[in-house]
Amino acid sequence: MELVYTGKTKNVYALENGNYLLKFKDDCTGKDGVFDPGENSVGLTIEGVGDVNLRMSVYYFEKLNAAGIKTHYVSADLKNTTMEVLPAKVFGKGLEVICRDKAVGSFFRRYGEYIAEGADLDSYVEMTFKNDAKGDPLVTKDGLVALGIMTEKQYDDIKEMTKKITKIVSDDMKAKGLVLYDIKFEFGYAPDGSVMLIDEIASGNMRVYKDGKYIDPMTLSKLFFDK
Repeated sequence: MELVYTGKTKNVYALENGNYLLKFKDDCTGKDGVFDPGENSVGLTIEGVGDVNLRMSVYYFEKLNAAGIKTHYVSADLKNTTMEVLPAKVFGKGLEVICRDKAVGSFFRRYGEYIAEGADLDSYVEMTFKNDAKGDPLVTKDGLVALGIMTEKQYDDIKEMTKKITKIVSDDMKAKGLVLYDIKFEFGYAPDGSVMLIDEIASGNMRVYKDGKYIDPMTLSKLFFDK
């Protein structure tokens, strides 16, 4: 295996068959020793985080593949905390896709004069460039097309897939007595231009509540697997 990328929470290796191997780590983003999925640097190491992030990702990727939604997931080795994935190119220099069922976080900070905090949203989809220095700026469909980052069809496919995936995760959380407020995804595209879900689906990528109270990612992972 050839190490091709060292990430904050995962390392990426090239495999001889043309696929890639993601090695999940116990390093977490945070600040001053406190876990914070919104931070952009590694702040601490928590034993077992890589394992639960991989297990939750495998759980959802298998659900999505069974539902006919294209993802980069091929297989996983839980013992070695690794996941084999298909090759995919990212859009631009990296794009985050957020689906919001409730008005909280940055959405409420932006639009609070028009909507109550926690109000229902109809699976509102927005996209942001992954750019820490510029605060992950929002970008519209027209902007993405004008910049040559994706086609109109790719945008429409991502939006449709995002809503379907969010409903699957939301319904699953609801069955566990939890409420999904919003969730963040990353998408890439295959050589033929078709869109697929990439990266991971773990507790640090979603905002979940129980009985009206926010559940931090580590507690969410425990609740998720205790059910």
